[in-house]
Amino acid sequence: MFELHHLSAQELWDWIRRGEATALEVTDHYLDRIARLDPGLGAFVTVTADAARDRAEHLGDRVPTSRPLWGLPSADKDLYDRAGVPTRSGSTALPERPAGADHPLVAALDAAGTISLGKTTSPEFGMSSSSETRFGVTRNPYDTTRAPGGSSSGAAVAVAAGLLPAAVGSDGGGSVRIPAAANGLVGLKPSRGRVPSMPGRSGVGGLSVAGPLTRNVADAGMLLDALVAPTGVLPPQPYALVTPDVGDGPFTAAAVRGEGRFVVGLLDGSPWDDTVDVVVDPAARAAVETAVRVLGEVGHGVEDVAMPRVPYATAFRVAWESSAARLPMVPGIDLSALTPLVSWLVARGQALTGTQVLDAMTALDTFSAALIGAFGRFDAVLTPTLALTPRPIGWYGDDPEEDFRRQCAYSPWTSMANVAGLPAITLPVGVTEAGHPDGAGLPMGVQLIGRPGGERVLLAIGAQLERRLRWQRRHPPMW
Repeated sequence: MFELHHLSAQELWDWIRRGEATALEVTDHYLDRIARLDPGLGAFVTVTADAARDRAEHLGDRVPTSRPLWGLPSADKDLYDRAGVPTRSGSTALPERPAGADHPLVAALDAAGTISLGKTTSPEFGMSSSSETRFGVTRNPYDTTRAPGGSSSGAAVAVAAGLLPAAVGSDGGGSVRIPAAANGLVGLKPSRGRVPSMPGRSGVGGLSVAGPLTRNVADAGMLLDALVAPTGVLPPQPYALVTPDVGDGPFTAAAVRGEGRFVVGLLDGSPWDDTVDVVVDPAARAAVETAVRVLGEVGHGVEDVAMPRVPYATAFRVAWESSAARLPMVPGIDLSALTPLVSWLVARGQALTGTQVLDAMTALDTFSAALIGAFGRFDAVLTPTLALTPRPIGWYGDDPEEDFRRQCAYSPWTSMANVAGLPAITLPVGVTEAGHPDGAGLPMGVQLIGRPGGERVLLAIGAQLERRLRWQRRHPPMW
């Protein structure tokens, strides 16, 4: 039986535009699914049903063509403030009080016409790829004994399970791509500075950027257009970097057309190989093999490329630790209530000297130059997104150092794109087969890393793969 959540985000927007469904009808449909299904998934930490219905009624039936997401349900990752709603950041260490103003990302989504249904879960302060918080556990809809990855855990689960048509997460080391891959979604991390509402150099190293989580490539292009120009007109960029603009026209057009022939590099190695024992599951290798086969059928050239052997792991770890060092300055925070991992990161970050942090930033800049140089002759570089299948709940354990090591072993190819500021997309090309030790049907993705400003190429390649592999037809059992 057909239901509204069977529509893609683009199709749903078109239904609202043509009057085949109202924003309120769509909002009610998704709120009903959240009420029925989310208790078993834990995608939402807060549901703002009354505010969502009020917003839907306020938007009315007329869809301005300049508002690219008008009437579409969305949600805010629980790291970003929405006025009047508490921001818990996945932590019981913060006082539960309403935020006083909207974060610029939240304001941009409102300007694009979305209707927020609430706050989606995130591990504490977004500093882990775990989905376990003091508020509860967020579960993978394909197998609820397994984790969905993080830190945009709830956003990915909500989209995969049909609790949202699409969502926007944030990615500082893989936090969009990791949960997208684990939940069978498309996840796009834009180039550094591409999204005006996210400062190009916020935080140590300018690692984090907002990006789409969607069920198909065209919806990812649609959301990226909305993030770049929420009102249909390019906004001023008071603090975002201006990234190179490679290609013509909207991102949605590139994602729909899926045109072009490109040279793709197949990466050998990861930046963590010298410090972490990276074991690649056969299902991850099979996903890459599938992508290589289809790329060849389409007509792309695929050539090997070696990982540049430039020091990385220690410098990235310093950047991650130093970003936690400021948490004790958050007003009202109770440091004794922090999880073991974040408490450990805070302690290590506060023990760093300014010289150590500056040296790490210099080392990461050196690594970035080497990576961009090594990848320069390719339109995109292919890797597995994750080395392993979606992890069992509890896999990260209670020892913080081992937790951090396992995060790096699970996603050894994601953080380097953040460091270098490169765009990267994960595509759900496959699933585990019958006979796999972890069971059949678990999503497995591949990652494509583009040139600076090269999102259109990534979307075009993704569209070509999607036409042949038809992953948008795969859904978890509760669909």
